[in-house]
Amino acid sequence: MRILLIADIHANWPALQALQEPHDICLCLGDLVDYALEPAPCLDWVRRHAHYTVRGNHDHAVAQNVMVTGRNGFKYLTGVTRQITRQLLNEVDLRFLAALPVTQAVTLDDTRFLLVHATPRDPLDEYAYPDAELWGRRLQNLDVDVVCAGHTHQPYVLEVGDKLVINPGSIGQPRDGDPRGAYAVIDDNRVELKRLEYPVENTIHKIQESSLPDPAKQLLSEAFRTGKPIPRNHTNDSNNAGGT
Repeated sequence: MRILLIADIHANWPALQALQEPHDICLCLGDLVDYALEPAPCLDWVRRHAHYTVRGNHDHAVAQNVMVTGRNGFKYLTGVTRQITRQLLNEVDLRFLAALPVTQAVTLDDTRFLLVHATPRDPLDEYAYPDAELWGRRLQNLDVDVVCAGHTHQPYVLEVGDKLVINPGSIGQPRDGDPRGAYAVIDDNRVELKRLEYPVENTIHKIQESSLPDPAKQLLSEAFRTGKPIPRNHTNDSNNAGGT
């Protein structure tokens, strides 16, 4: 069985549309919305193609209409894009996001998977990078073979005892210095981290023609073009905006 593993789409329809990886099963680890500005076709794709999907922190907040006010970094960009995101989604879309499970256990080819956006301890919000000691504490008493998690926007595969942690990275907004979309393929117990070229300028065009403030347009365009986190010393003031 060939399993496609994706996470952190963030409304980047050009990236998702470019994904043509052959697969038997698609697993989606959440954060379908915010940042880029084409959430509706992304939700439609997930409904039609993903066999199992869990809720991300952005999905939860959009569905519950949680507004964010931030002066810098991705918190600032979350706040300014979320207002537009909700305008672009209908009630069916919002109910879909609200109904997504926070975690999901799936057995495929006798392999027991746990799907979660962040970590088993904190499914929506905890950042867990490839640290075996950190993950060892979070995998205690879990009767699974593989944990699939996203949220960090950085791909990795980590062996922790007799378990495997797979983070496919972000298909829609990488933050590891490579602007190509990231995803993973699991085939016959082998994991391959893959990258995807896509027309990033199409994503940026939607941002530039939107009603977002100019600092947000600048920051988002830079983030999508470079695949890098926003520098911490950028702040949202009369001349600038930036991130954490």
